[in-house]
Amino acid sequence: MRKSLTGVLSLAVLIGTVGATGASAGAATAAEPAAKRSSGAVGGEASNEDIKDRILAIPGMSLIEEKPYAGYRYFVLNYTQPVDHRRPSKGTFQQRITLLHKDVSRPTVFFTSGYNVSTNPSRSEPTQIVDGNQVSLEYRFFTPSRPAPADWSKLDIWQAASDQHRVFTALKKIYDKKWLATGGSKGGMTATYFERFYPKDMDGVVAYVAPNDVDNKEDSAYDRFFRKVGTKECRDKLAGVQREALIRRAPLQKKYKEQAAANGWTFNTIGSLDRAYEATVMDYVWAFWQYSLVADCVDLPADAKKATDDDIWNSVDAISGFSAYADQGLETYTPYYYQAGTQLGSPDIKQPWLGNLSRYGYQPPRNFVPRSIPMTFDRGAMRDIDSWVKHNARRMMYVNGENDPWSAEPFRLGRGAKDSAVYTVPGGNHGSKVSGLPEAQKAKATADILRWAGVAPAAVEADPSKAKPLAKFDKKLDQRNGEIERDEATLRP
Repeated sequence: MRKSLTGVLSLAVLIGTVGATGASAGAATAAEPAAKRSSGAVGGEASNEDIKDRILAIPGMSLIEEKPYAGYRYFVLNYTQPVDHRRPSKGTFQQRITLLHKDVSRPTVFFTSGYNVSTNPSRSEPTQIVDGNQVSLEYRFFTPSRPAPADWSKLDIWQAASDQHRVFTALKKIYDKKWLATGGSKGGMTATYFERFYPKDMDGVVAYVAPNDVDNKEDSAYDRFFRKVGTKECRDKLAGVQREALIRRAPLQKKYKEQAAANGWTFNTIGSLDRAYEATVMDYVWAFWQYSLVADCVDLPADAKKATDDDIWNSVDAISGFSAYADQGLETYTPYYYQAGTQLGSPDIKQPWLGNLSRYGYQPPRNFVPRSIPMTFDRGAMRDIDSWVKHNARRMMYVNGENDPWSAEPFRLGRGAKDSAVYTVPGGNHGSKVSGLPEAQKAKATADILRWAGVAPAAVEADPSKAKPLAKFDKKLDQRNGEIERDEATLRP
């Protein structure tokens, strides 16, 4: 920290946040009169001060763009954050935020994906349920929210949680009703870590399909999962394609080289095209169950041994994606692989159906991060999180998918947990949501989310089985149960 007090105070003015106020119930419901819910309203009533002006009055907040969407105002913003929350005088960076503004009289949902933030309007499921505002945060070190130069030692779960804490503290004075944290996959992990380090900020947490790799060296839960998931017919078809992809390594790698040349793919980080090819094939079974359902097994080659080379290539490419382990595919996700190799942990499955066809096995995250970036694994980070959730969870909900590989090592609640729950969507994949639960569980979970947000109607308070989302489903804003965005990277949450 600088010795000059003037320097510290100057930085505080630059990146300072307004103080948080106490949470209030905000028991408004979807039945509010329309006149009290204008997009620029303050506290549900007309105001001469535009909501954009209030947001941009926050020190360190700047506007990138505003996009129109019916019933909302949608802002893409930058917020000035310290690179190191322990030593805030040592530099800053710009972190992207989006804000889907409904009304300051509504609760607010703090969404994190754990990766880049989308700059198009969307709603997480809790946002639809509570008919609220949504703040979405880009995870630090995902471009463009990356310090320059990048000190990778400042990419850890505490620093990221502290980013969220500062954003919440800055916006709480404007959005002073209840707040919920949510996210899916790495976003669900992120919401959990935020709650662990700043347990007084949120009024509830809804974490979807969040992996919990407590012991990075013990991954037998995944092996047990793959022995039983889905149907034997489907497992056999997947194993057959995967085996043939390794048996036919030579002819399929010729196609891979052609694709790499045509697309400008290089393989410096992972080390060779052969390593990238095998890593893609090794992901095939995992990626299928992550993104697909049992019903999708019908689309797999029926008899892999009789399938053409193109059939095998197309199936692996469609499910795993041969661009995933090229430098160009890895670059976007360097922050994730760095965290997987320093704190989060990563799965390592045996896949005995492959026999001795694999040359490299499941490759560790170190292979997917440039060697210029040092990495040391912290074995205590996830143990701390796991213990805290078991003993201290308050108003925390976990929603997992029965057929999702990442749910094989889930968060579990202990005796110290209160007003919390773990649900599993039958047959669910990595896009599992509350809406996919059996009716009784869906109603209970929805009622809890409404209650935590302070907007449960009286009828739901009296009878939780009557709970339903307060906002109608919008096919442009919302995703249904089982839907999940795809990209070229597969074996990551």
